[in-house]
Amino acid sequence: MLIGRRATLNHSSSQGGIKAALIDEAHSLGFDEVRIAEAHVADEVSKNFDAFIAGGHYGDMAWMADKADRRRAPKALWSEVQTVISVAVNYGSTADPLALLNQTDRGAVSVYARGRDYHDVLKKRLKRLARWLVEQCDDAEVKVFVDTAPVLEKPLAESAGLGWQGKHTNLVSRKYGSWLFLGEVFTTLSLPPDTPEQDHCGSCSKCLGVCPTDAFIDAYRLDARRCISYLTIEHKGHISAELRPLMGNRIYGCDDCLAVCPWNKFATVAEPKVLKSRSELEAPHLADLVQLDDADFRTMFSGSPIKRIGRDRFVRNVLIAIGNSDNSDLAQHVAPLSTDESPLVRAMAIWALSRISLSQAVDKREAEMDQESDADVRREWAAF
Repeated sequence: MLIGRRATLNHSSSQGGIKAALIDEAHSLGFDEVRIAEAHVADEVSKNFDAFIAGGHYGDMAWMADKADRRRAPKALWSEVQTVISVAVNYGSTADPLALLNQTDRGAVSVYARGRDYHDVLKKRLKRLARWLVEQCDDAEVKVFVDTAPVLEKPLAESAGLGWQGKHTNLVSRKYGSWLFLGEVFTTLSLPPDTPEQDHCGSCSKCLGVCPTDAFIDAYRLDARRCISYLTIEHKGHISAELRPLMGNRIYGCDDCLAVCPWNKFATVAEPKVLKSRSELEAPHLADLVQLDDADFRTMFSGSPIKRIGRDRFVRNVLIAIGNSDNSDLAQHVAPLSTDESPLVRAMAIWALSRISLSQAVDKREAEMDQESDADVRREWAAF
């Protein structure tokens, strides 16, 4: 979003004075951290990004490759940008993100997705910050981003000093650990940059070893096609049979590599105001979630980031969790979905039923397989 010039005040303040006032204003708007970086991405970052694209590690996220040139160079996205104002909001929780993984009748939702959609919350604050900056400087132009444009936000946040990209490729802060939402204001103003943060991972590799699906090719290198967050959120199709058993009860996102980072010992609990977790998403029952129709799904997840993946993909994820539950009591809720309108749901219902109640699955196969027209669903019927 571009906020144009407004000739309101003559720019008579020093750059340092504007920066100090900007930081104060950002804090008053609810940002926990704000840092400044030059509108430039290091050559090493660009090389690593190019290798990620060349290896096809982005999976279904074709938009990453389609806009690669603009993503690796802020000035290619907006030629007039001089400075990136990188902001962060802490979403640290009192809940242990790994505590639910042994509760097979419940679904595990990533901590960041248990409350309101942070994109909406941060964008409102960023717009207010951007407007304030325009009001102070009559020669300023600005654009705001919250994971909505081809921006390498984590490398820019590292350059600004907010933290560093850990071996799990996510940002780590010495003050907030792994729990930060990021946003950016691009501006034509030249503001004094902050000192980039150094890498403090050292010899630790806990994040790499904890990954359930072995999604890390190496330290600092992720193959999104094996990442549970990617599979449950970004991937639109059927999830590989090889990976399903490794997903456990994770139904939206995965916090494992974030949660084990030792730097989290310094993390603080976020202010509960706007981004407070919804109680019904802290330990939701799989039996309830799997029965959601489209209307129920939209109602339940109104204002939530989960809403964007749609009912069919979400129920697909829930069915995989049920298939991993070893709980035959859930078969009564799964069996009707083998005739669901969505082939994505039908296929995973068949897989889940074959794992928790094989006899029911065999009986239903005899009754339904011949009427099935979808090749992927037929393959699930034939797989057991």
